[in-house]
Amino acid sequence: MLGLLLYCRSGFEKDLANEIQDKASQLNVYGFAKVEPESGYVVFQCYQPDEAEKLLKGLDFSRLIFARQMFATSALIEEMDVVDRVKPILAACAEFPLCGDVRVEYADTTDGRELSKFCRKISVPLRQHLRKNNKLTHKENPNKPVLHVFFTATDAAYVGYSFSHNNSPLPLGILRLKMPHDAPSRSTLKLDEAFQTFIPKNEHDERLRGSLHAVDLGACPGGWTYQLVRRSIFVEAVDNGAMDKALMDSGLVTYCPEDGFKFKPRKNNIYWLVCDMIEQPQKVAKLMAQWVASGRCKEAMFNLKLPMKKRYESVQESLQIIDDEIQTQQAGKYQLQVKHLYHNREEVTVHLRLLNK
Repeated sequence: MLGLLLYCRSGFEKDLANEIQDKASQLNVYGFAKVEPESGYVVFQCYQPDEAEKLLKGLDFSRLIFARQMFATSALIEEMDVVDRVKPILAACAEFPLCGDVRVEYADTTDGRELSKFCRKISVPLRQHLRKNNKLTHKENPNKPVLHVFFTATDAAYVGYSFSHNNSPLPLGILRLKMPHDAPSRSTLKLDEAFQTFIPKNEHDERLRGSLHAVDLGACPGGWTYQLVRRSIFVEAVDNGAMDKALMDSGLVTYCPEDGFKFKPRKNNIYWLVCDMIEQPQKVAKLMAQWVASGRCKEAMFNLKLPMKKRYESVQESLQIIDDEIQTQQAGKYQLQVKHLYHNREEVTVHLRLLNK
């Protein structure tokens, strides 16, 4: 295998390249990232081709920040015969393990989306030929690797595979959500996606149950508060701006016209702290860590607004601030999850909670 192919949001290729370069070196795997601006993907080419699978096994996909999908791949197949694209794809996966599923995809860009209809059309005959040639199980098998065919043009594709326990199960690695008609802002989708991404579904009834208490820092007009209220969670909405009237009429929201950096909860029953304030990421990171480490809340979900350049480095600096604060307060072990979610723009979402409280 040549290396890894990873999807990302268009415009974040350099950030993903910096991240994968860093993570690979930590595993003593060396190579270089091939980056095409605005392409929506990055290819990390290993200097030693036999180390691609080592990287695929060693990297924890769930801990990658800017990657939406990840799979090991060989070289790009170009200038395929448009009459028979199956033959070169079969040749490319001749040495692959038996796979339990196949995904035929494209980049989440304007040019990439033009391939969506073509990818759907070729998926059926390709799946049939893969099964006929014993490269794909006759029924979908989640315990087997996943075969990937990533088209960059109608006659060009990367072919590879991933492990089903270490990839995204979502098409294109994207969780698509419907905008609620009564939500006060589109930012509501960020928190909805974060809850669905970071909190296991079988734990929603406990960790997102009604009657819990939450604080929303920088709440106005109420996009994040909306996600809490729809789950019947009581919210202290902290902001100097105006809140959505329907949320205030719900009986679940207490409005606090205060500075989010100075606000202190009146009671010690806060479970969730959420924050989408437009502030320096390092400043927000320190505030969130102080809340969690001091026990003011049980869990925190917040966004870090990133600079235009050195986004990965900015995230790493913010995460170090969190670790330093928790260590300083001797708060113990903690869980930290970070992801550039689909509904994010120039920001990443962070989930933080202590594990011993």
